[in-house]
Formats: sequence, structure tokens, C-alpha cells
Amino acid sequence: MKKRVLLAFFCMVLLAGLLAGCGSKNVVVSNQDENQVKFNLTFFGNKNEPENVTVIEEIITGFMDENPDTRLSYESLKGTDYFEALEKRMAAGKGDDIFMVNHDTALSLGENGQLADLSQLNCISSYSDSMISQMEENGKILWVPTTVSAFGLYCNEELLKEYGQEIPDNLAEWEQVCQFFKEQGITPIIANNDISIKTLAIAVGFDLVYHEDRQKELFAKINKNEELLSTYLRPGFLLAKRFIDRGYVDAEKALKTEKTSDDLEEFVKGESPFMLTGGWAAGRAKNMNSKLNFTVVPYPARKDGSVLVVNADTRLSVNEGSANKEQALKFVEYFTREDSIQKFADNQSSFSPLKQGQPSSTEEIQPLVECYQSGRTVIGSDSLLELPIWEITAEAAQKLLSGETVDTIMTWMDEQQRMK
Repeated sequence: MKKRVLLAFFCMVLLAGLLAGCGSKNVVVSNQDENQVKFNLTFFGNKNEPENVTVIEEIITGFMDENPDTRLSYESLKGTDYFEALEKRMAAGKGDDIFMVNHDTALSLGENGQLADLSQLNCISSYSDSMISQMEENGKILWVPTTVSAFGLYCNEELLKEYGQEIPDNLAEWEQVCQFFKEQGITPIIANNDISIKTLAIAVGFDLVYHEDRQKELFAKINKNEELLSTYLRPGFLLAKRFIDRGYVDAEKALKTEKTSDDLEEFVKGESPFMLTGGWAAGRAKNMNSKLNFTVVPYPARKDGSVLVVNADTRLSVNEGSANKEQALKFVEYFTREDSIQKFADNQSSFSPLKQGQPSSTEEIQPLVECYQSGRTVIGSDSLLELPIWEITAEAAQKLLSGETVDTIMTWMDEQQRMK
């Protein structure tokens, strides 16, 4: 019987204390013949935008076509709600067979022995050396990336041209353009309450460390509390504070701005020259306003140029306690095939993590491709770092937007490091 995949969108109250509140839930199910199905797998993820789910749906359909004895359903929640729900499900022993993790959740679930070892999958040899260095720990691989995401400065080319300004290539030029627009009564930079400030701080703080290839040595010292994370992130948060104090970023507004939703809606109006967010949203922004002429460039945050922040992203893990672990591993193997990853990376306006993979063809992010290939990059949540940096820097950014001083925030960051 031919399989037909259905996509349903609905909001529901999440019960049993596993998922508090009302969340957006997307489910992909199959109308397979019940007599054929031997394995029922569940897949939980944080990709729930329609265009993302459509590609996941295609990959699931392809897998079920090759494995008629398996039914696979996909459920998703957006943003921080997803990771909170994942932790609660796993703690309650109700985890899904396959799920998406980030740096921080992989740390905690891995320490608890809840992630299956993926090191024997055939796909592992296809990953680039840089990705293998992120994935492998103590001879095990507990997650595999399906994309390499990048963060960038969205530049409204039409608005810049209208005011006789150019896309900045370095920090001095960026501040000059921001000051110009501020004097015209226009707040230059749209920022959100999550990734905008923290990725800028990470870019500034660790640029030289990565350029000199000292990250392994440094992160080992930070892990042992021989070095402070705040020592390196302070300059980045000081830069963000300067942007706020000068009116380049509206802190009060940013604190209420959700990433890749509220910020995109604001940017596509065409009234602001810049936006700081993930490059993966470029295709979505273009669909929201096809007439808007924009490009996405690496952060022009260095005195002599730019730096690109990247992450091994959309990481897949398998539940060590899954009753269908072998079949779940089989699906991860399918998802990480070259054709599946290329399709997904292109949809995400991201890079492929594979040796022979090609970057997204999305026109607006091509400046990111050039920087990525040149190697001037910083990893936003490096797996060598045993601290939940993504969570710590997000909270630090919110504290900064709320008006706390950089000194106070860095003291708090030191306390978080000592507690881990």
C-alpha cells in the first residue's frame, strides 16, 4: 500500500507534567497498512516551520518507502520550549526514539548515559574532519549534525543605497554606518532576545583564539577552571553594551523580540539597515518579502575584517533506552545520507557537514560561504567546551538587554562556571 504522509498543525495542552503550557505541535504520521508495520518510531525535534517540516516529511517518506515495516512520526516544538520538553521527557523515561539535541542538552543527556553510541554508523566516515572533531568524545559519537549553520549580519541593500551608505567590511565601518542612521532617527540594528547578542560576543571573544588554533588548549583550561570564560567573552559583551548605549540597538525592544520570527517580521518591512540573526532564515525572509533586496555577511566585528560564527546544527541523537534502537539507528543513517543532508542543508540556507557536501545555493548568504571556505570562523558552541555555553550566553545577553552592567554579568558568569 502506497504511503501517504499527512502534516497536521494544532495547539494542545501538554499534560502529565512533561510539557508545561500550550505549545505548537506538528505531527507527521503515515497511513500505512497496519499489517505491514512492525516498528513504530517517534522523532522529536525543534524544526517546526512549515518549510522545514516539509523537507523532514520528504526524508521520512523516503525512509518508509525503503522500510515498509516501519512507521515513523515526527513531532516538534519551537525554541526553548522544545529543549525543556526534551529534558523532561527523558527524565521521566518517556523519551522518543530519535530526537534533536544542541550542545547543552547533548552534554547533560550524554553524562546521564541516555544517548546511544553512533560511532559504528556507515555515515561517520563521510563527515569532514572538523565535524568529526566536534562529534567524537572518548571514542564515542553521541550525535550527528545534519547541517552547519552560520550567523550573519543582514544588510538592507536598498536602504543603504538610498542613504549613500555601504555594507561594512570591519568594525569601524559598521559603527560609522550605525551612527549615520542613528542621526537620521533610525535604530540601525534589529536584534532578538537570544542569538543576536550572544553570537556577537562569542565572535569577538574567541576570534583570535580560533585564528591561532588555540581553542583546544584554552577550552581544556576553562573546563578545569584554570581560565575564566568571562575573560574572553567580556570584550564581546562590552561591544554589545556600546551598541546599546549609543542607540544602535533598542534593548527594551530586543528583549521582547523572538528569534527568526519577530525580528524577521520587522526586517522585511524594509525600514532598518541591519539585523543580527541566523543565516538559515534568509530563505524565509525572502519569502516574506520577495521585493526586499538584502544580503547576509559575516559579522564585521574585527578591526581589520569580519568573522563568521558557525555551529554543527540540527544534531540527531538516538535514545539509548529505545525499544527500537536498531531501527532508530537505521533512520539516522538514512537521514545522514548525502542526498538527504544536501536537501536539508539547502532548505536551511546552511552548509553541509560532509566532506563532499555543497553549501546552500541561497543567493543572499553567498558572502557567508566565502568566509566559511576561507576558514575565518568561530564555533558558537564548541563541543570541546564542557560548559553549557549556549544557555549561559543567552542568559547573559538577556541580562545585558535588561540593563545589568557588564561587570555584574561577568561575575555571574564566573559563578555559573564554578557551579558546573
